[in-house]
Order: sequence, then structure tokens, then C-alpha cells
Amino acid sequence: MRFFWTFFWTFLLVQMLSYVVSSMTPGAKFDFLPGAYVSVAVTILIFIAAAVIPNKPVENH
Repeated sequence: MRFFWTFFWTFLLVQMLSYVVSSMTPGAKFDFLPGAYVSVAVTILIFIAAAVIPNKPVENH
């Protein structure tokens, strides 16, 4: 379930960002597919980062 919700929120946020950036850029138009591709890539990067970051508590130095 966490995979679905991570992709869901990433998809929504990337699409929103794509829409806002295309609205602010003169002559640009909103396109759905590049935002969808970027959201898949960002979701994969989030899962890779979560797997790489250690889950152990930090010892006192």
C-alpha cells in the first residue's frame, strides 16, 4: 500500500509542478505525459533513497 500512496502523491505533485511551470513559461503548454514519466522516475528514486538510508539509531558520539 505504501508503494501506491507514494506513487499517487508523487504523481499529483509532479503534475501540479508541471502545470505551474508550463503556465509561467511564455509559449509553453501543459503536456501530461512528460509529467507522468517524471513522476515514475521520482517514485523510483524515492524508493532507492529509502533503501539506502540506514534505519538504525545513531550512537552518541
